[in-house]
Amino acid sequence: MVDDVSKKIAAAKEDWERNTIAPHQTRHPDRRKNFVTTSSKPVKVLYTPLDLPNFDYLKKLGFPSEYPYTRGVQPSMYRGQLWTMRQFAGMGSAEETNERFKFLLANGQTGLSVAFHLPTLYARDSDHPFSHGEVGKLGVAVDTLKDMEILFDGIPLDKVTTSMTINAPASILLAMYMVAAEKQGVSADRIGGTIQNDLLKEYIAQKSWILAPAPSLRIIGNIMEYATKNIPRWNTISISGYHIREAGSTAVQELAFTLLDGMEYVKVGIKQGLDVDDFAPRLSFFFNAHNDIFEEVAKYRAARRIWAREMKETFGAKKERSLWMRFHTQTAGCSLTAQQPMVNIVRTAYQALAAVLGGTQSLHTNSMDEALALPTEEAVMVALRTQQVLAHESGAANTIDPLAGSYYVEALTNEMEDEAYKYFEKVESLGGVVAAIEKGFFQKEIAEASYRYQKEIESGERTIVGVNDYILEGEEVTIPVLKIDPEVERRQIERTQKIRRDRDNKKVEAALDGLRKASESDENVMPHIVKAVREYATIGEIFEVWRELWGEWDEPKIF
Repeated sequence: MVDDVSKKIAAAKEDWERNTIAPHQTRHPDRRKNFVTTSSKPVKVLYTPLDLPNFDYLKKLGFPSEYPYTRGVQPSMYRGQLWTMRQFAGMGSAEETNERFKFLLANGQTGLSVAFHLPTLYARDSDHPFSHGEVGKLGVAVDTLKDMEILFDGIPLDKVTTSMTINAPASILLAMYMVAAEKQGVSADRIGGTIQNDLLKEYIAQKSWILAPAPSLRIIGNIMEYATKNIPRWNTISISGYHIREAGSTAVQELAFTLLDGMEYVKVGIKQGLDVDDFAPRLSFFFNAHNDIFEEVAKYRAARRIWAREMKETFGAKKERSLWMRFHTQTAGCSLTAQQPMVNIVRTAYQALAAVLGGTQSLHTNSMDEALALPTEEAVMVALRTQQVLAHESGAANTIDPLAGSYYVEALTNEMEDEAYKYFEKVESLGGVVAAIEKGFFQKEIAEASYRYQKEIESGERTIVGVNDYILEGEEVTIPVLKIDPEVERRQIERTQKIRRDRDNKKVEAALDGLRKASESDENVMPHIVKAVREYATIGEIFEVWRELWGEWDEPKIF
């Protein structure tokens, strides 16, 4: 019966192609030679049931909150609770960022997300020579527990969840947040949030690593164990495809490389002695939302299906929540243009729509001015209102997985799933994720994809509005941009140096010595980091223990 139906559809399609579309295209040829996704994958003129041979609804789709979770991890999705609106913020001093946090919360944001300045990302104090000129420029300056206390002053940490985009020194920032909450009277078991803590993607794409993969994974394992036992509501890793995509990857590469990293962290947790069902529910993901709505939706749906299958069949997870892929999405920073920056509002809105149609749990919408500087308050407000209009006016949140059943979306979802598994096999043949990093495999794949995309723009095959078409001659950018006061650096250095003078330095040295000994053994380092943080040791002093022990990692050169 099914074969008969397929034959009828195939015959009807052939008739349509011959008698309807072919003569039409003779009179009205396609406006360009090739139609492709953002990732340069060919798009057919039409999708039909023939593109879904032997499609098994229950096996491939099922129902929301039921295996294989293609349609979402919550039973009612946004009908019951909207996604967390979590605008990324961090600029200048802790005081200024605290003001921005309060502004966003007052205007309807439902979660906080911290951007740290470059010295903190690289575990350098603000008064280190390498930090000169960078203090507070691309995020908030945090050197000691005192900065963290100021950053969240007046914000009840048992009422909000906080995401911190921090990787190499993630253990230190988590300790600072936990102790700052304690000083508010909020115990560790009541705080919720996420540290990015994804070092594998640093080697692959973002490049803000410090240590080599082996010691980095050891520290991550220690964090997973400590948080599982002491901070049960905390997501210990936000496995990030976002930066992989920002580096120029395709959607399939973002999907495959992110999932490979996630599975590697599961292995780290098991090696740490944890039961998979004890820590897997606290792993979360972080994806990009780029311009091609359908490709992005397919990516999210394929990601949920693959993760559930691998957690169940490969790692033997038994709890339902261990199979859930929960993810945060941020709209594509790399898609924003300095030319005609107001158009970025439109790009961001479409990207946010893709994230919601794909079932994200949390969303950040970029501001129109981010190709020029840190966002102004007005630009952030527009970005936040974009989410609120999407939630309350667009209808996109009214039903679950509204694009399910689309021949195009289902075919694209299946295709992305199949291509992801090809990458899994390739990486396995290279010896696994770390070996592939050391051989430069991921880096080369992304570089080639990025080069191809750029060549398409330069040749005119791909249109970027305001960049290579629809250009305004003599355009001048007139929108206001945020500038960080140079005084921020002077004041931050002064505060850090005063803390060093006023604290009990003997206790600091004892805590750092304890961390050194633990790091040289198999002991979990987290309790020693917490102790050092409580004594107001700086981020640079704490991390210097590891720099002295293990040194900094040099990336392999790829030609």
